Amino acid sequence: MDIAALREKNPEHWMKAAAIRALTLDAVAAANSGHSGMPMGMADVATVLFEKHLKFDASAPKWPDRDRFILSAGHGSMLIYSLLHLCGDAQVTLDQIKNFRQMGALTAGHPENFLLDAVETTTGPLGQGIANAVGFAMAEEIQRAQYGRKLVDHYTYAIVGDGCLMEGISQEAIGLAGRHSLGHLVVLWDNNNITIDGSVELSDRTNQVQRFRASGWHVQEIDGHDPEAIDAAIEAAKKTKKPSMIACKTHIALGHAAQDTSKGHGALTDADQMKAAKEAYGWSYGPFEVPADIKSQWEAIGARGAADRAAWEERFAEASKQKQDRFNRAYALDVPKKLSAVVKALKKQISEEKPSVATRKSSEMALAVINPIMPETVGGSADLTGSNNTKTEDLGVFDTDNRRGRYVYWGIREHGMAAAMNGMALHGGIRPYSGTFFCFTDYARPAMRLAALMKIPTVFVMTHDSIGVGEDGPTHQPVEHLAICRATPNTYVFRPADTVETAEAWEVAISSKETPSVMALTRQNLPTLRTEHKLKNMSAQGAYVLAEAESKRQVILIATGSEVSIAMDAKAKLEAEGIGTRVVSMPCMELFAEQDEAYRRRVLPAGAVRVGVEAAVRQGWDQWLLGERARPGKSDFVGMDRFGASAPAGELYEKFGITASNVAEKAKALLS
Repeated sequence: MDIAALREKNPEHWMKAAAIRALTLDAVAAANSGHSGMPMGMADVATVLFEKHLKFDASAPKWPDRDRFILSAGHGSMLIYSLLHLCGDAQVTLDQIKNFRQMGALTAGHPENFLLDAVETTTGPLGQGIANAVGFAMAEEIQRAQYGRKLVDHYTYAIVGDGCLMEGISQEAIGLAGRHSLGHLVVLWDNNNITIDGSVELSDRTNQVQRFRASGWHVQEIDGHDPEAIDAAIEAAKKTKKPSMIACKTHIALGHAAQDTSKGHGALTDADQMKAAKEAYGWSYGPFEVPADIKSQWEAIGARGAADRAAWEERFAEASKQKQDRFNRAYALDVPKKLSAVVKALKKQISEEKPSVATRKSSEMALAVINPIMPETVGGSADLTGSNNTKTEDLGVFDTDNRRGRYVYWGIREHGMAAAMNGMALHGGIRPYSGTFFCFTDYARPAMRLAALMKIPTVFVMTHDSIGVGEDGPTHQPVEHLAICRATPNTYVFRPADTVETAEAWEVAISSKETPSVMALTRQNLPTLRTEHKLKNMSAQGAYVLAEAESKRQVILIATGSEVSIAMDAKAKLEAEGIGTRVVSMPCMELFAEQDEAYRRRVLPAGAVRVGVEAAVRQGWDQWLLGERARPGKSDFVGMDRFGASAPAGELYEKFGITASNVAEKAKALLS
């Protein structure tokens, strides 16, 4: 690559891009850790994007109608940190650049949305960013239909690498984007042909250009170091009605001795090689030094969007009070005042009518009263709409001819669905939820984990939650999945026992601002257990006394979901023998753990023996069976310690001993 020719062709552009490369080299060297090559290779693309196309205001990084910039190849985080610092972002000071990857710094090893306002999404696990970007673009389409182009009219840009496109989630994402003609989505592919192990050809021969075209995208191929070609390609991408992929042919670690090698992917810290690279750039400044004229040019880029923001604020002020209030409430993640009332009304109706329904159906009943009062909810399913019960009559279907539709047919794409939902939530103004079978959390888990990490309230509806699935057998019967979800920090896992608890769980989940929720719901019908109407949301406490002992309390049965009714039947058997038994329903262990100790002691007092009942593995239960002032050696668990089998649900519960008789016998054995 002729660096001198690049410098001479457009010296002003070159020096702005060189500032990114120099800061990257300096920060990675200071940290002795990081990834230098991608920022050095994509500096030209990023410079053109930020200077000529990206609608943003560095002084207001959360302005709602800004363009979204997503660095899917998150290992190259110094690209976005350099851009933000150069543009004048108040959070990314020079000290933050100098402390790249250090304890307490905002400039973490991979971009974190909860550390920096201008970072739209946490990236690093490859492929997540491009799938997030699809969700961002879908959210923009939905909101543009809801609020009008005057208030919502922006683009989503994503920089992706070879690794992002190798991950299977990328095909799920690009297939979705092509199907829905997301014309405001522009993906810039860093086509450098290098991975950690070496050349891409070591492991892949996919023609990415053909793949995107086959998926319904507008595709261009350019020299990723030619600013005029980059500018023209982005301009053309903005004019097409299809999602756009620009294949930017680049050189990883441009100008460095490690250029075009796998070594260029990682940390380039050799002092002599850094010096030589900077000399090739014509960069004669000291470490972390950016000359005033170049910094001022970048700051002008950062301020360029201020006029667009001011114009948007004027248009917003001219909108109706009703539209303003709805917009502001949705972006603030506030629920409507009606929510509590409609949930209470549903609870009262159910307590009176006492239906026996599956909690997946209970979920639909709750959504039927929630969705009409919350136009920001967007539902969907991974090709299991009739099984997940996530579609309510008022939603309409999101499609190319109905951008106001709020139900998405995601297809069999659990991973892409979950990551795109995260993108919707991160975009702002949208409350996404979608469903699949609980055992397929295995496919969605990377995105579920990131929802928890990013502190966003995505709701994952997971039906067919136990061996109660029945004849489909062990491949479809989750036994370890509750434990996996509960082991994830900052996640609410709800397993409601009936329709009343399901409605309460939805009220909590849809009111959350920083915690995602998992709804574990049954295939099989369950009786209504909450027959006495209570205004209070009991499930919000995580666990509560469903039925008190009639005789002197000797046993506490703790159960969740479909096993609460089993615990109630066991209580009847024990009480018939004069053994006072309390039943505690525990729809959400995480919320119960958040309660103060005094409340937890009231629900789980000392003295009585304890038996946990759940059609899943024991892991996670010992906190409540052995801790919380439990009697030593006086607890047991009735559940699963193996995979299930193919048979009718009732036979499976008998085979695995999850029965009222077995629960009662376990309790009596502890008393002997």
